[in-house]
Amino acid sequence: MTFDTGSYVQLGRSALLTSRLWLGTVNFSGRVDDDAAFRLMDHARDRGINCFDTADIYGWRISKGHTEGLVGKWLSQGGGRRESILLATKVGEPMSDRINDRGLSARHIVAACEGSLRRLGVDHIDIYQMHHIDRTAPWDEVWQAMDLLVASGKVCYVGSSNFAGWHIAAAQENAARRNSLGMVSHQCLYNLAVRHAELEVLPAAQAYGLGVFAWSPLHGGLLSGALEKLAAGTAVKSAQGRAQVLLPTLRPAIEEYEKFCRNRGVDPAEIGLAWVLSQPGIAGAVVGPRTRGQLDSALRAAEMTLCQEEASELDAIFPAVASGGPAPEAWLQ
Repeated sequence: MTFDTGSYVQLGRSALLTSRLWLGTVNFSGRVDDDAAFRLMDHARDRGINCFDTADIYGWRISKGHTEGLVGKWLSQGGGRRESILLATKVGEPMSDRINDRGLSARHIVAACEGSLRRLGVDHIDIYQMHHIDRTAPWDEVWQAMDLLVASGKVCYVGSSNFAGWHIAAAQENAARRNSLGMVSHQCLYNLAVRHAELEVLPAAQAYGLGVFAWSPLHGGLLSGALEKLAAGTAVKSAQGRAQVLLPTLRPAIEEYEKFCRNRGVDPAEIGLAWVLSQPGIAGAVVGPRTRGQLDSALRAAEMTLCQEEASELDAIFPAVASGGPAPEAWLQ
């Protein structure tokens, strides 16, 4: 393996430069205590990560919105913190039992943005992302609200998360008819174990100029040495959640994968993340470290280059969906 540094990329077709790794905050407020979260944010900024990704719902283990408030407290310390990072947050998840306190209605988008600005203690959000598709919200209504927020200076760019390929196309076509910039980024679940995004989401994002950032690039710890950690009794993330759901089905592949990593003397977490970052159409990844060591491991992975032989071996262990490549050709057997 060779190592190469290339830390920043343009965000889709925009001129904005972001680090290839975004600091995800989903583990804050419940899995990472506040003091440790502050240290992680300082460490990420010091190591060149310039985008922090959160959501209005994050912190639900304590209270919804808690994580945005925590990031806001970190920003309030000054020292150039706000000037040196991009803030990315999300809208759409239910924030209370109130019937309109969710989704992508114009009312909720505008009200949720005001709430996020207040908790973060800032006057604008750099990347405002739709957390999930809202099938009840017409695109004219969504873009009316987003355009208002952009025109008022409260949002700089709009992004999406967890959309299907045709949702991306519909959103962008409607934005174009309104002479709006539309979305410049997309987040999707993507890793060696779950490769569905290659079929339609990645091609759609590339066609419409969206920078794609993979979330859960290690599938909740499944690709970070889950079997070895379970055997040693040291598993945390890999002993729960999506990792445990998929492990019974993929156990033979995970065994081969961990053997592959052992033979090279490299941490499985670094191999898994390096593979994601090497894939066509992927601008970067959202990582959710719980410790500085995990963050440093992700930074090492961002500098790693897999050789063609290694990439081919990984493809053999975790084959692409259907016959590989983008749809519709991928469906042809």
